[in-house]
Amino acid sequence: MTGLLPRLCRRLRRRLRREDGNATVELVLLLPVYVAILFTGIEAGLLMTRQVMLERAVDLSLRDLRLGQMEDPSAARLRDAICANTVVIRDCQNALLLELRPIDTTSWAGLDDPVACVNRDEPIQPVTQFHTGGENQLMLVRACVVLDPVIPTSTLALALPRDPSGGVRVLAESVFVNEPN
Repeated sequence: MTGLLPRLCRRLRRRLRREDGNATVELVLLLPVYVAILFTGIEAGLLMTRQVMLERAVDLSLRDLRLGQMEDPSAARLRDAICANTVVIRDCQNALLLELRPIDTTSWAGLDDPVACVNRDEPIQPVTQFHTGGENQLMLVRACVVLDPVIPTSTLALALPRDPSGGVRVLAESVFVNEPN
């Protein structure tokens, strides 16, 4: 029995000196960091794609309005045109809220007003202005969409400001001058 303890101690020392598990330890420690970076990159790319596509859809739709080619312009008609021009926003008709109003060029008042977005928790949506304005009038248009993050547990999605329903706001703003008839 006296020889058993020294033999166990030698075997234990040999096992503690082995280095064949080092790569596993590094993988276990660094894999969560790499996965977080990967998911953050995916979420940032998809969010940027949605933002760019919303901006593009607003620009394409406003061109017809600006040039007076949209018959009987209304908030619903402009929203339909914007939703037809974007393909990456799911349920665009219910997620998009528009504001169109003239800008007072003497005082520039109202440019810093907060942008109204859809409130998914309420059945009644906020009231926004929609005035097409007159000839040569400077107009401000704001489009706001509330979207769910694609990967809600990514570090970017967790860091983004959320509305009460858990969605992220994506905004598009533009200014244009109505063309004369």
